[in-house]
Amino acid sequence: MAKITMLGTGNAMCTRCYNTCFYLESPEGGLMVDAGGGNGIFRQLFRADIVYEQIHNIFVTHVHTDHIMGVIWMIRKISPMMYRGKYTGTLTIYCHDEVAHAIKEMCRLMIPAKICTALDTTILFKVVTDGETVRIDDMDVTFFDLGSDKTKQFGFRAVMPDGKSVVCHGDEPYCERNEKYVRGCDWFMCEAFCLYKDREQFRPYEKMHSTAIDAGRIAQGLDVKNLLLYHTEDTHLTTRRLTYTAEAAQHFKGTIAVPDDIETITI
Repeated sequence: MAKITMLGTGNAMCTRCYNTCFYLESPEGGLMVDAGGGNGIFRQLFRADIVYEQIHNIFVTHVHTDHIMGVIWMIRKISPMMYRGKYTGTLTIYCHDEVAHAIKEMCRLMIPAKICTALDTTILFKVVTDGETVRIDDMDVTFFDLGSDKTKQFGFRAVMPDGKSVVCHGDEPYCERNEKYVRGCDWFMCEAFCLYKDREQFRPYEKMHSTAIDAGRIAQGLDVKNLLLYHTEDTHLTTRRLTYTAEAAQHFKGTIAVPDDIETITI
């Protein structure tokens, strides 16, 4: 059974929920996507009952602090485990070239040199390119450039053993250049920075983000079966599921998920 565990659902400045990251689990493996902005990732993994020994694949979408800094902490944690024989095998970090360079430079500047010896030996970097498909455990994962105007960012389409597909569109608005990856997918993971009615308060379009109603409209037009909204503001967490669902449902007629941190969704 495949499932998505949301380790965090908030945008960069959230304090009431963790930054957006998740663990995509397949019957024979899994892929951690981003790690948020700090060592809070340790607490989120603990809460989700995900042990470090099961994490052998991480995909990092882009270099923004709320996505990449937690990865530095993961390296800081796992490298000593490898040295002490408490972690079997290698850890592979999938990312584009700018992310790989940034992670290595930050590690060398910010964590002990002996921990960095694992880089490119037991902690491997797989630099992926636009349109490249990689077999990760029992998933076929196609990475694609989101066409961001802010910083280079990749998303992916993962096909599970049963044929179901999950598309992660990072924290960027949908770009038509990637229609072939999104159209008809079973699960579309889409950022929704805020509600449309709150756009003047949160300024999503100025920050090049989407609202819940935008996500619903896009998903409906692309024949998506299920829509998952994340990367939101955190001022309405108690009502977020209800209000974001209602707004997206004005256009999208499929199933809408607005998960909380540590919530697991079966796909």
